Amino acid sequence: MRRSIQALTTAALAGAMLAFGSGMAVAAPAPADADVDTFSVPAAETAAATTAWTPERMEAAIPADTLVLDQIAELDTAPAPDGAATTYAADQPVLQATRVSPVSHIGKVFFTLGGLDYVCSANSVTSANGNTVSTAGHCLNEGPGDFASEFVFVPAYENGSAPYGQWPAVELVAPTQWTDGGDINYDTGFAVVASQGGRTLAATVGASGVSFNQSTGLSYTLYGYPAASPFDGETLQQCAGTASRDRIGGTTSQGVSCDMTGGSSGGPWFIGSGSGGVQNSVNSFGYNTQPGVMYGPYWGSVIQGAYQSAQG
Repeated sequence: MRRSIQALTTAALAGAMLAFGSGMAVAAPAPADADVDTFSVPAAETAAATTAWTPERMEAAIPADTLVLDQIAELDTAPAPDGAATTYAADQPVLQATRVSPVSHIGKVFFTLGGLDYVCSANSVTSANGNTVSTAGHCLNEGPGDFASEFVFVPAYENGSAPYGQWPAVELVAPTQWTDGGDINYDTGFAVVASQGGRTLAATVGASGVSFNQSTGLSYTLYGYPAASPFDGETLQQCAGTASRDRIGGTTSQGVSCDMTGGSSGGPWFIGSGSGGVQNSVNSFGYNTQPGVMYGPYWGSVIQGAYQSAQG
């Protein structure tokens, strides 16, 4: 069942929303004007998804960046905003991603859209329900269009191994700016997964704090499972760098020098260094005319509203 809901607030609280650790959240109320689209996954589909994804089916899944190629191509061919150059700043050399050991709360998501199987990256985030996963909006909704089916989160994936099992979604959530308009500025979504054996996801693998309405131009560490050459999607990769504004398409997204490819969509951006930081964006897209730069949406009040809807 699909329904649009209006996130409500009982008090005004400006500035950042922060959540730290796997057991506590300090959250500002969702903004009153945040339209959020929520899809409740049928119980039968949730139950079936647990065993639907065989290793062979996972390996054959398509990186979901193909779902946003048309939107990005339109931005890529538009005149550069403010007459800006169409190349990344000279002091920002392309940073090559490096392989890192699996992180318990970072993983891959597998899902079906339009009859095709796709793969993205994702992260377990702190929530009141203990079962909330962050990813890119295009990794759970066509933007605009239908929500995904058979959505599962596989934390700490590596070379086909799923040490914490598969966690099927019971609910998918994204801003209406994405689900109704396909606005790449809001390319973030959240999945609520089912508990396993009486334990929540956060209690099993941990969870990252989240932060909204922060300054731009921060330093980040990015994670994901890039699958297109020269990567194969089987190992976790990492980049780190300082974010810069979008000089190509004029979006509110920020770019970090990083050569991760398709399949890394939805992977978390942590403020500072390492995977123990607070999450503040996700891998979203890159431009053909600007290779080696990964863009992530600005996590402001709209995306905060989607998170609040999912985490409760």
